[in-house]
Amino acid sequence: MSDTRRRVKVYTLNEDRQWDDRGTGHVSSTYVERLEGLCLLVRAESDGSLLLESKISPNTAYQKQQDTLIVWSEAENYELALSFQEKAGCDEIWEKICQEQGKDPTLEITQDPHEESEEERGDELPETSHLVELPPCELARLEEIADLVTSVLSSPIRREKLALALMSEGYIKKLLQLFRTCEDLEDLEGLHHLYEIVRGVLFLNKAALFEVMFSDDCIMDVVGCLEYDPALVQPKRHREFLTKTAKFKEVVPITDSELRQKIHQTYRVQYIQDIILPTPSVFEENFLSTLTSFIFFNKVEIVSMLQENEKLLTEVFAQLTDEATEDNKRRELVNFFKEFCAFSQTLQPQNRDAFFKTLANLGILPALEIVMAMDDLQVRAAATDILSYLVEFSPSMVREFVMQEPQQADDDVLLINVVIKQMICDSDPELGGAVQLMGLLRTLIDPENMLAPTNKTEKTEFLSFFYKYCMHVLTAPLLANTADDSDSRADMQEGSTKINRVCPDNFQTAQLLALILELLTFCVEHHTYHMKNYIMNTDLLRRVLVLMNSKHTFLALCALRFMRRIIGLKDEYYNRYIIKGNLFEPVINALLDNGTRYNLLNSAIIELFEFIKVEDIKSLIAHIVDNFYKALESIEYVQTFKGLKGRYEQEKDRQTQRFRRYRREARPVEDDDEMWLNEDEDDEDEAAEEKGRSDEDYPESYEKFMEAKKVKASEDKENLPKWTSTGSFKLTFSHSAGAANGASGANSKAATSASATSPNGSSAKAAALPATPVVKTGLVGLVDYPDDEDEEEEDEEEEEQSPRKRPRLGS
Repeated sequence: MSDTRRRVKVYTLNEDRQWDDRGTGHVSSTYVERLEGLCLLVRAESDGSLLLESKISPNTAYQKQQDTLIVWSEAENYELALSFQEKAGCDEIWEKICQEQGKDPTLEITQDPHEESEEERGDELPETSHLVELPPCELARLEEIADLVTSVLSSPIRREKLALALMSEGYIKKLLQLFRTCEDLEDLEGLHHLYEIVRGVLFLNKAALFEVMFSDDCIMDVVGCLEYDPALVQPKRHREFLTKTAKFKEVVPITDSELRQKIHQTYRVQYIQDIILPTPSVFEENFLSTLTSFIFFNKVEIVSMLQENEKLLTEVFAQLTDEATEDNKRRELVNFFKEFCAFSQTLQPQNRDAFFKTLANLGILPALEIVMAMDDLQVRAAATDILSYLVEFSPSMVREFVMQEPQQADDDVLLINVVIKQMICDSDPELGGAVQLMGLLRTLIDPENMLAPTNKTEKTEFLSFFYKYCMHVLTAPLLANTADDSDSRADMQEGSTKINRVCPDNFQTAQLLALILELLTFCVEHHTYHMKNYIMNTDLLRRVLVLMNSKHTFLALCALRFMRRIIGLKDEYYNRYIIKGNLFEPVINALLDNGTRYNLLNSAIIELFEFIKVEDIKSLIAHIVDNFYKALESIEYVQTFKGLKGRYEQEKDRQTQRFRRYRREARPVEDDDEMWLNEDEDDEDEAAEEKGRSDEDYPESYEKFMEAKKVKASEDKENLPKWTSTGSFKLTFSHSAGAANGASGANSKAATSASATSPNGSSAKAAALPATPVVKTGLVGLVDYPDDEDEEEEDEEEEEQSPRKRPRLGS
């Protein structure tokens, strides 16, 4: 029992004058030797850590509010509050505080304004001593009372004194009785004075006064006083709005009278703050901080009471999903949940988690799925707002529900597909609802919030689900509005100039397609594998680039942005897809059609080509220069296209030089290799004799070698190295030298493979070049070989050892 009674939440007031929840724990009053005094200690109920340690200072003003709140300030800008679960616990701690300060526990504030330091009392007493005694509450004294209330607002100490005086004499209720009298007498001057008085009392910023003013029997008179603003020619009719226009609807009967009263009070106080009171000036912005806190704690209490009332929530859900429920009733039920979720935003994170988990357990997502498919625009809009709260709270929870649906539903009724269809079918010309729904989809498919360690497979599973069941629904409007003719495949080969018009090309359709493209561009960047497969399988980029012909420049820019994001990945699969489909043609046509206009489209297209040039994407550069340079060479106001041509020429020259060097070095090498190997076979005996020769005999051996070489040159032409159709260098030998040339063979194979997949001849030539270093080795080794033979080797071993000696001799 004591645990429940002393269970509290600790709040601090932040810079924005909003209360931050610091945690839930249990409070005690304990003497702390280190601080030399009695302290309020709050230990967290989760782990026992210390949430609060606050010494009860004799000079600190503590306030008790709403029977379960204790509020105080420990520094100029540091305010604290304890919110008790039970009134008994609040009273117990309040008595401890009052006992420590020597105050009467029946008061709701511990510091009497008269008990100030001598210095403060010396400064303020001459000016404020008369404020303790209020003028009699009479019609004739209303002007004097109004002047008094207005004059104290600049001094915190005088505000405190006036608040105590108003509370102790029951002055507020007397003033409200005078208001009714003035209205009956149509005393406009008196009503203007009462407006100033009530507004000033609100600016005193005291919770104890708010408890009186916002009670059921006083609040409508307070609203009445605030209708008679002297600055207005005619008084506002706020009471008429609150009593007649704004009607409280109970979607299901609320039997808890305290809950009903709290809902009424919160709505009316919020109306006073937002509608009636003027926007506070810079000097008045802190005057209503307690009013904000009053509303905040009321909302927390309402949500808690509703959340604990499982019977009420279960009944609401049952009616919401019942097919027999009337449309009007269902609309009210959805609006109730929307308001409920809006109130939950005032909760702190841990409380909000518990709130949404309660809704999830009751079946909020299946209910939303049904409601969002209805024809009623208001119901769908409210359901979208509720789904926004849920997605913002926990995208993983929504994804988990969605992935379970295919087992029990058709594709058309999947929640995500319902959301996509609503986005596509939004009737608003400005597509306000579609933009909101697009934001929801983007959050759901964002891999950044799929990294929860508890479910590591979530990203893979959900993206596979999305591309299987939902992507075709998302892209359907884009494909429908960029449909090709039946013979489009033939027309769209390389060099095609066919132009596909967007139909229909109206503004609302263009806006919708722009939204879809924005989402698809996001997918290109974040769903590398899945999106690549989808683009390749559906030829999506070609369809998107049809939109370059749209009369709406913003849509053409969206299409260009999609292509730019693809090229920005620098993925050769994408590059080959673009080259094969000749997909630069619509972009270049758009650039040429734009003419000399210096606009965003012009700049965006040039930036695309500039990126290709700077990043030196060789395959795309070669494709652009080979196919489009004649059309682009006249553009001289930027150096981008000349730069592309320059890059292309540099690469071409580099490949040509490598090829020439390769041919120049490779032919003699292979000639000598063939001749040397054949000479080795024919003259083994002679070679054996040469092994024993001294170094001075070597020149004679070299002359004989060169003579033999000239004789066999004509016979061995057929063994010269030849270029294959793939661009690799084919070497032929008359005996087994595979072991010595293993590396060369591997390089040759790699070159052949590269050339087969290369989009143009220049890259094929480059791919064949790794064979060159091996050939160089053989050239030098031919000269040094005879000097290094081992004399004890047998004839049958010479053939195997000869190839191994070439690399060594060339060293």
